[in-house]
Amino acid sequence: MSPDELVYLGVLAASIPVGFLFRYLSPPVKQGATLLLGLSITIATCQIHALHSLVTVIGTWIIIKSTWRSAPALCLGWTFLYLLFFRLVTWFDLPAPTPFANAIQLLLTLKMVSLANEVQSYHLEKKKEVSSFSKSPVIGGLSAEPSLYDILSYSYCYVGIMTGPFFRFQTFVDWLRQPSPLALPAVVPCLQRLKLVPVYGALFLAVNSVFPLGYVHTDDFLNRNFFFRLFYMTAVFFVFRMRFYAAWCGAEAGCISAGLGCYPEGAMSKPGGGPTVSYSPDPNAPVPYDFKTIQNIDCYNTDFCVKVRHGMRYWNMTVQWWLHHYIYPNSPFKAYTLRAGWTMFISAYWHGLHPGYYLSFLTIPLCIAAESAMEASVRARLGPGGQSAFDWVHWFLKMRAYDYMCMGFVLLKAGDTVHYWTSIYFIVHVFAVGCIAFGWLAGGGKRGEKRGEKEEGKVEEVESKDKLKEDIRAKQD
Repeated sequence: MSPDELVYLGVLAASIPVGFLFRYLSPPVKQGATLLLGLSITIATCQIHALHSLVTVIGTWIIIKSTWRSAPALCLGWTFLYLLFFRLVTWFDLPAPTPFANAIQLLLTLKMVSLANEVQSYHLEKKKEVSSFSKSPVIGGLSAEPSLYDILSYSYCYVGIMTGPFFRFQTFVDWLRQPSPLALPAVVPCLQRLKLVPVYGALFLAVNSVFPLGYVHTDDFLNRNFFFRLFYMTAVFFVFRMRFYAAWCGAEAGCISAGLGCYPEGAMSKPGGGPTVSYSPDPNAPVPYDFKTIQNIDCYNTDFCVKVRHGMRYWNMTVQWWLHHYIYPNSPFKAYTLRAGWTMFISAYWHGLHPGYYLSFLTIPLCIAAESAMEASVRARLGPGGQSAFDWVHWFLKMRAYDYMCMGFVLLKAGDTVHYWTSIYFIVHVFAVGCIAFGWLAGGGKRGEKRGEKEEGKVEEVESKDKLKEDIRAKQD
């Protein structure tokens, strides 16, 4: 492991026992302590580069105070433009930021954009309350506009400050105001989330030692046979997954120990977003709780879901929620595949400026179009047994597609990525284009596009129904 990885590991490991101590603190003390600890971590790991995050926070606060109506768009532009400056600081003869500063800046960007949207929603609902003389039924809305101190506390909250998961400002406020944090589940769910971390870590170290990424750059690698070169991307993606499985499960355990993101199961919380329905538990009955709000990875479904589009939902789940709510709906395109492409482009930009990110992320819409075409032209015409066989083949190809795209994500440089893809004859690109062509010739192209839009529509429909139910309940009350 590199020195940087050891620092990440140390911060993650320390956050778990510290989280249990935070349960004993009162809300004001908890808020001050989380800010102090988060700032200490930031300054210790970033030194002078901690100023980047501070400038981002102050700029967001000024925008929100100046014009809450336009704050979401302006904050998105501000934080994303600052990301560009942050990554090009060496052009201005400034020192390059540390990897820790980059990690903090990435998560801070998500928080500031989300905060601006939450503040706008607060003001809009407040205006509705004044005009209608009734309380707003919005779920998880703010009760007051945050102060600069509140924003700083949220921005530098020590929980997940470098590793995630992302959580909304309202989730942070709910955590501070928990009435009985010591009564909430802690040890059992924390151990449940940690139980496989040693396995993931051991597999990461073992397989990485046998299949190092650097070997891809050597001439000896190109002299190996085609099937070995093709298999190598599977090993690299396995190492990639084990590394993040271990890190994100550990980060979730840090949230669980502190009680962050703990809500009753009846609140039907979503990763990143939090509760989706109002829930008033029976005071005479035991209340089951969950930590879905801070769940960032579903290891099983990441590996065993069938479709490329579904694979994204189970990976970095809180960030996927952010993209789905703040980027995807505002896409300049209407077609599902193009909207997905736009979202992946923004995701690539958020990750960095390395061409490998864009080559990888922008391959996803191509794969989605391919699977939609084949589902409409082939799967839809099969019986139950045929569809089951189709799904197994689909799952296998989905995993190989992610193996292929992972190489761009880890190689980073355009030349290195294209060099590897050339060595395996751009097999996923060629196969995906072939599937799309076959689907269109078989008459499944348009149906496949509509199928993708329909699946996305189902998700939005469920969210709309949840909101409608709350509106009805509010009127009945």
